[in-house]
Amino acid sequence: MTESHPPVLAVSTVIFALRPDVESGFMTLWLPLVRRTRDPYLGLWALPGGWLPPEEELSAAAASTLRETTGLTPKYLEQLYTFGDLSRSPGSRVVSIVYWALVQSTEAELAVVDDNVQWFPADRLPDLAFDHNRIVEYALWRLRTKVEYSRIAHAFLGETFTLAQLRDVHEAVLQKPLDPANFRRTIEASGTLVDTGLRLAGVPHRPPRLYRYNDSQSLAEQGPLGPLAGSPLTPLRPTPHPPRSTT
Repeated sequence: MTESHPPVLAVSTVIFALRPDVESGFMTLWLPLVRRTRDPYLGLWALPGGWLPPEEELSAAAASTLRETTGLTPKYLEQLYTFGDLSRSPGSRVVSIVYWALVQSTEAELAVVDDNVQWFPADRLPDLAFDHNRIVEYALWRLRTKVEYSRIAHAFLGETFTLAQLRDVHEAVLQKPLDPANFRRTIEASGTLVDTGLRLAGVPHRPPRLYRYNDSQSLAEQGPLGPLAGSPLTPLRPTPHPPRSTT
């Protein structure tokens, strides 16, 4: 009789930020990856992650791995999907609860970068460890689908922004130009924005209006499931673990 072992649980996170593309100069999606320092897949790049501590909430564990590997503490952190195919990891079966995080460009510039942590363009990734290419592909699809009907673009912006800045985010995420007039009509009809009555300072010609999102809809849209104690909105305890990446 073959001895069976329970699946091992892990938490990983896909972190998106908008940065200029080195080839085109246009803003595109980038994400940080962690180099594997042990087998399996020694030397390959992988998503930041770690084993799930038995005493830690899922979202708290995801936030902890981000702090440890990248130094980032994003305001948008939401559960993406659970990946548990039998063949995704050699040896024991590993089930990964994957989160996704969105950070502003100014936050991304403060992230840890060294020989084992680097940023990569999300649409031009190398071969990653485990099934992490598939995970990123799914996260990109989810982001591009969601940006068209939710306020998720706010995670890439400051508290106030112009319609042109908001359109820039949508164009970068969707990878296509949007007609300014149609975009304005669509956004204004959605009822999600509030005119602050202020205008952007320090620009030539007529300063554009500054908007903010209203507070009727949560950024993460978790509904009755959140936030709970231990979520990123709750202060997290320091963790002494070294940078890590699992499946």
